Amino acid sequence: MTDLGTTRVGPRSFRWGERTFVMGILNVTPDSFSGDGLVRSQDAGEGWVERAVAQAREMADEGADLLDIGGESTRPGHATVAEAEELRRVVPVVHAVRAALPGMPLTIDTTKPAVAEAALDAGADAINDIWGVSAEGSLARVAAARGVPIVLMHNRAEPRYTDLMGEVIEDLRGAMDRASAAGVAPANILVDPGIGFGKTAGQNLELLRNLGSLRSLGRPILLGTSRKSTLGKVLDLPADERLEATLATTALGVAAGIDIVRVHDVRENVRSARMADAIVRGTWQEAPA
Repeated sequence: MTDLGTTRVGPRSFRWGERTFVMGILNVTPDSFSGDGLVRSQDAGEGWVERAVAQAREMADEGADLLDIGGESTRPGHATVAEAEELRRVVPVVHAVRAALPGMPLTIDTTKPAVAEAALDAGADAINDIWGVSAEGSLARVAAARGVPIVLMHNRAEPRYTDLMGEVIEDLRGAMDRASAAGVAPANILVDPGIGFGKTAGQNLELLRNLGSLRSLGRPILLGTSRKSTLGKVLDLPADERLEATLATTALGVAAGIDIVRVHDVRENVRSARMADAIVRGTWQEAPA
């Protein structure tokens, strides 16, 4: 397997390949598909900030290696959030979580350069770009200017492919090239195949069957399947009953060489990843008799 080296994400360095890391999701939204949004429509003050810090502490205690903070739902049919509202939601949370957990790497999940800039100013350490394959590339320029890592996620407006895996890899390779051209250091580029974004359920399953082919990109891979609709369609289950399905994809992702899993249920996925790592990567050593 190719040596992917090390990436510094704020207070911590990640040595890729030694194990699978777990990213906890902090949804600072009222309309998350998974029902875990921390903002409520009646919130006039900063009640969600306290809830976010409490959830962040819980995820840290459960073994999260990173936390991903987002203020705009990306579920199908989501309502677009104005820049000012997204800033109102995420900046206080990033600031508060950074103060509460100074050793925890934080990423900002956004499509807006101004939100990314403000979140980085408030204490975020990296950018998670769900339109990383867009030719516009404004978030890559922010990452380059600030010297921070960026996750480039695959996405399409319509799920139309002639060769799913070939096109996903080609699109991500193009995104990597544009990020490099913008000035992002190679060590600061991560990729995400975008499960559930611009893909049908069948295409998502095909992508999951072929995760290992993404290793050809030569960069760390983030996998986000947690509670997603494809799992619900296969098992005919609502979002709050998709834990076991998520754990299955986590274990299979580890077997395929995935570097980070982005999840809602941290404790359970940490256990799944560590067990799979012990088998696949040989990370567990038996104590001498």
